[in-house]
Amino acid sequence: MNDPLNVFRLDGKIALVTGASSGIGAQTVKLFSSLGAKVIAAARREDRLQDLANQYPDVMAVRCDVGVEADCKNLVDTIINEYGKIDILINNAGISDPIPALEEDLDLFKRVIQIDLISCFHLAQLCAQHMETQESGGAIVNVASIHGFVGSSPNNQPGYTAAKGGLINLTRELALEWARHGIRVNAIAPGYITTELTDEMIAGESGRKWIERNTPMRRPGEVTELDGAMLLLASDAGSYITGETIAIDGGWLAR
Repeated sequence: MNDPLNVFRLDGKIALVTGASSGIGAQTVKLFSSLGAKVIAAARREDRLQDLANQYPDVMAVRCDVGVEADCKNLVDTIINEYGKIDILINNAGISDPIPALEEDLDLFKRVIQIDLISCFHLAQLCAQHMETQESGGAIVNVASIHGFVGSSPNNQPGYTAAKGGLINLTRELALEWARHGIRVNAIAPGYITTELTDEMIAGESGRKWIERNTPMRRPGEVTELDGAMLLLASDAGSYITGETIAIDGGWLAR
């Protein structure tokens, strides 16, 4: 009898993870590497990427600012030149703008939209151009947020919420357009997860109490608690799933 867990294996897969220098991205690199994938870890902080590459097998570190179009193209070209294909894209790189809308500088708003939305489209497009020619197609997972479904105030993030809401609907659109090519496009929507992005808020007593009060499970999540959904959507275990966004939020959106 075949092992039913084999569909979660990533042996022979080539996976690109952006924002890989910390948090969700770094954890995803570790997860995929442990399950047999060759992983390209991309981010701006090259020293952290190299640490990952040194610690985990079959990890290639590539410096990339996803907000720079030429960097994105060079990243995908590097993967194709090295491996000849790309099976999985994890669009994880992102920034936030913790400032009230009336006070936000327009350049910052544009920067957040560029990093959190436009770069995700650009990388998905670049990868899909190769995935559509592959017999196995490919899988794209966009890292959105619960604040793509609901506002974040009083934790003000106007650009971030706009970008993540757009990313969720972009996920649906790309899934519909590319399904016939065997390319699945899905997203995860984390709630408040303990990462560098949320460390300051969670470390503060008022911020942590606010999260605990508003999360039905009464705690922030751990980055490893995203592993199951991420792997489901990236692996053959999710071969008939596309256009979906899975919330991993301790019940936040169910309120």
